Amino acid sequence: MPPSGFKEVLRVREIRLFLGSVGFFTFAGRALLVVIGFQTYRMTHSALALGWLGLIEAIPAISLVLFGGYAADRFNRKTILLLTRAASCLCGAGLVAHSLFQSPAVWVLYVMVFLVGVARGFSDPASTAFEAQIVPKVLTVSAASCISSVWIASSVAGPIVIGFLFDAGGPAASYGLITVCFVFSFLAMMRIPPKPQPLLAANEPMLKSIRLGWHFVLGNQPLFSALTLDLFAVLFGGTIALLPIYAQDILKVGAKGLGILNAAPNLGAMAMTLWATRHPPIARAGRNLLWAVAGFGVSILVFAFSKNFILSISALFLSGVFDGVSMVIRRSMVRLLSPDDLRGRIAAANWVFISASNELGAFESGLVAAWIGTIPCVAVGGVATLIIVGLVTLSAPKLRRLCFDIHSLDPSAPTP
Repeated sequence: MPPSGFKEVLRVREIRLFLGSVGFFTFAGRALLVVIGFQTYRMTHSALALGWLGLIEAIPAISLVLFGGYAADRFNRKTILLLTRAASCLCGAGLVAHSLFQSPAVWVLYVMVFLVGVARGFSDPASTAFEAQIVPKVLTVSAASCISSVWIASSVAGPIVIGFLFDAGGPAASYGLITVCFVFSFLAMMRIPPKPQPLLAANEPMLKSIRLGWHFVLGNQPLFSALTLDLFAVLFGGTIALLPIYAQDILKVGAKGLGILNAAPNLGAMAMTLWATRHPPIARAGRNLLWAVAGFGVSILVFAFSKNFILSISALFLSGVFDGVSMVIRRSMVRLLSPDDLRGRIAAANWVFISASNELGAFESGLVAAWIGTIPCVAVGGVATLIIVGLVTLSAPKLRRLCFDIHSLDPSAPTP
């Protein structure tokens, strides 16, 4: 039986359709990164080549996301999401065609990753802002956990399924399944009824409008500190970009093992977000966030030196558990602390932090691993994460003391 918070959320048809769109889109996106990463490493045997994948996706994702946030407040968010999902379908179909060539080229994979980054620059802030249009405020906490759980479950299933499919059917079959999932995501989003939203005036200068979102984020110490903490923790402590090296050379477990390694942190995060539907961690949000990121750093340190597949999976699982706490808290903070008329631009600022940590973190990992080696690179990242937690704890007293009254937001929530 699903938790009571899930029951309330799932009664809303628009939320069910949104969950379906998010689920298929995330499944396809995560699977796509696994296939492209594994294929790139097989073709190049280069850690730096993996780092370039992250940078190539980061350039458009980060540079366009601020304009994407402006577009999410200026134009219809559902239309933006439909256009970006359609673009993802075309990228998937292009990769299917490319994989049928006898000698696939790495540069084509880089081009497709770049196009995916362009789509993300507009999709991510629009999705975050559109979520607020279809979720009633009294369901904010439950919906945040529910949407996070679906996102994470798809992140778990995507890498595992695609790893086995890649070994059995090769790149063409893998990209084919990914394309089908992108199509289902598009269809689910298309069925969501139109929703009213406050739109920016046509004569408001774009750059001035974008600055308003950043001004709000920079002036809100708890929100800015939380986003900065996640940025540097994932930037230095992220390991996903280097997992093909662990799977191929250190643990020697192949594409199937790579899929399981990719899924392990997401499985841990899913377990935590499901638990959070009954025990929301936002009552003492600041304290819980700091402890969660510290636990993430310790887990990464364990993974760095592990030569045992089971221990490596366990360490990644725990890193996901701690990241799941952070995810629910940050999603709730962005939703609860954002004024309605600034949601798209604040979401864009949030996605700048997320994209910088994930994609630039992948480039940083590849670059440092090529310089000092894979294991030392991951170990240094774990230590850096713990140092960052200490610095934020000392410099952000408002974040340390941040609490939310759960029952004023969701009367059905249990007492923590």
